[in-house]
Amino acid sequence: MTTADSLPAAPRLPPSWLFVLAVFSGAAMVFLVEPMVAKLVLPMLGGSPAVWNTSLAFFQAALLAGYGYAHLLQKLKSVRLQALIHLAVLVLAALALPLRVTGALGEPSSHHPALWLLGVLTVSLGAPFAALSATAPLVQSWHARVFRQDGAPEPWALYAASNFGSLLALLAYPILVEPLLGVTEQRLGWSLAYGGFVLLMAVVAFNVRRAAPIPAATEPEPPRVAPVPWLTRLIWIGLAAIPSSLMLGVTAHLTTDVASAPFIWVIPLGLYLITFIIAFQTRPAISPSLALTLQGAALGLCLAIFHASQIEVLLAAHLTCFFLTALICHQALVARRPDTAHLTEFYLCLSIGGVVGGAFNAFLAPAIFNTVLEYPLVLILSCLARPFGAGPLSKGQWGWIALALASAAGAILAVGHIQEITLIRALLAGAAVGAFMLRDRALVFLALIVVLAFASHKVDDRTDVIRTDRSFFGVVRESRTTVPALGGEVRMMAHGTTLHGAQAQDPKYRCRPLVYYAPETPIGQVFIAERLRKPAMALGAVGLGTGSVAAYTRPGDVLTFFEIDPLVIKLASDRRVFSYTTDCAGGQVGYVLGDARLTLAKQAPPGGFDILLIDAFSSDAVPAHLLTVEAMKGYLSYLKPDGLLILHLTNRNLDLRSPAMAVAAAAGGYSLLQKHEEPAGSPSMWESSEYALLVARSPQALARYRADPRWTAGDPTRARAWTDDYSNLISAFYRRLRERMDEKSPSR
Repeated sequence: MTTADSLPAAPRLPPSWLFVLAVFSGAAMVFLVEPMVAKLVLPMLGGSPAVWNTSLAFFQAALLAGYGYAHLLQKLKSVRLQALIHLAVLVLAALALPLRVTGALGEPSSHHPALWLLGVLTVSLGAPFAALSATAPLVQSWHARVFRQDGAPEPWALYAASNFGSLLALLAYPILVEPLLGVTEQRLGWSLAYGGFVLLMAVVAFNVRRAAPIPAATEPEPPRVAPVPWLTRLIWIGLAAIPSSLMLGVTAHLTTDVASAPFIWVIPLGLYLITFIIAFQTRPAISPSLALTLQGAALGLCLAIFHASQIEVLLAAHLTCFFLTALICHQALVARRPDTAHLTEFYLCLSIGGVVGGAFNAFLAPAIFNTVLEYPLVLILSCLARPFGAGPLSKGQWGWIALALASAAGAILAVGHIQEITLIRALLAGAAVGAFMLRDRALVFLALIVVLAFASHKVDDRTDVIRTDRSFFGVVRESRTTVPALGGEVRMMAHGTTLHGAQAQDPKYRCRPLVYYAPETPIGQVFIAERLRKPAMALGAVGLGTGSVAAYTRPGDVLTFFEIDPLVIKLASDRRVFSYTTDCAGGQVGYVLGDARLTLAKQAPPGGFDILLIDAFSSDAVPAHLLTVEAMKGYLSYLKPDGLLILHLTNRNLDLRSPAMAVAAAAGGYSLLQKHEEPAGSPSMWESSEYALLVARSPQALARYRADPRWTAGDPTRARAWTDDYSNLISAFYRRLRERMDEKSPSR
């Protein structure tokens, strides 16, 4: 008879918290490095929002590689061997450290920037990122195999710990890491943290090796689990792809109008992770039925005010809609999760879906759409994650369909006849209500959402668009409108939603610079004043737009535009589109393609410019690296002793004046600020309100402007000067928000 003493000793089980700590730490490392590396490469690509989207697509592909490696590794029967192999992989991946942007691929190309970026990220970070990404599914698999007895905790709970670590890291970056640490300190700190994580995984591997029994030849086979059907796998992939695509879509939509910066990037990604946390909770904080109801309302509202003018409304509507849409998709995934025997396969399909969604937005959509159409399209597609319902529609439901269709048609017909946009929005709201009432009939709901989206687009786009082009750097749109005071037709160039110049077609006004560059504005004032003082000038302009300032050049003047987007150069230099640089320019006009920091350093003559205009900050993605102390020192070195630097700082959503004044002082320059107000009753586009900072190498160069009451001395103490190691767009956003609130205050 077998006695208790003769039984084999039970393996000593490691503490569960060790698995939680490993998963939490690995996820935190992964999501801390994402905005960090994207910020490192951002200055090399002009601050384009596509830098983050392309980076996210790379991270999702690297995550897939990590999950695929984990899926293959866990097929080994020995958990001990798995642990030792993974520890060796982590050590080998550390050879890519310390974290840095490789110079092996040279400087970025303006024609193929996405390929350059993918190559740089792969060489700089690919190995450690993929190795870290494999940690969560591997450790969960080990947990499931080590704790095999009845009553052991489900490894799915570790997925919530993984997402919680990711979320904390994302929040820590813009709130603590970016404001408090320079880029160099961030790189070295993360590299050291990676070393600490390898040591932690060595402890986990030791405990797993000690706890996991060596498989015996006589050990019974684990019970067979039915294979996962391919249709189920495709549903997993589709439900994962929709939130991934939407995350990139909403990020691009918001960063185009605010700034391409980590504090904006991490919000959609953080919400994305929160939806995973909620979805994988045993008792979700938001139940699936409530999430479906809220999402139906949020989607209709978001589409009704898709291009709201107020940034607060825009942020709230789009982020809420994205959050709830991602949540219903992820809850649908959880409802379809398999047995733990298929755990790594499930995560592999989730990762494939993430790559599909990210790659669609980052690479395929820019090639097939000339606008950011992928974002509303995937929002509409998300309706298929809702309940389909059954049976014929009731009379009441047909009534809601009629209301939705009539309201949408009324909104479209009202455009051009009703000037009050609030009334038109009310009609769109009626269409949203009608769609909401059919939220439990997915196909009908989808059809009504398509109608609502079309009506909203017609309401928001009131200009006559001639052509739209798209590149890595954004969407450039040529449109036209009628301005009687300017002789009729006026052509405009917009980048995203920001006007970047306009030109009247009437010969009487054709060569008059308009909007920001009109003679009445600070930019126009400086060009006119310096023309009177100097018979010939060397001029530089960062940011081309329509090329309006070329109209100020005379025979003998030489003007060089530094522009990163080939599409902008193509439009501005085509006299059939805009003719400032061809028919209106009296002097020689040239173009240099590439990021201005890099191209100026190579091609700008030291002490060669009479005027250097930096016009790259107006309301769309702000290239913060062009507004640092290091950049300012370069600008000043390119000026003649009496030369002038003009910074055009008009921005809807960011106060760039305060850091610009601090930067000018820190770089050893002297500055004057002008706030120009467009006169009441001024014809449309004749001129515009704007902020401009005038900077020179000496007080003497500014003497003639200091006597002009329109120019005032700046206050360099209002903000900390930005450097290549430090920038604080959160503070700039907050200050501008406070200004807008003060402007709306009744007391003013």
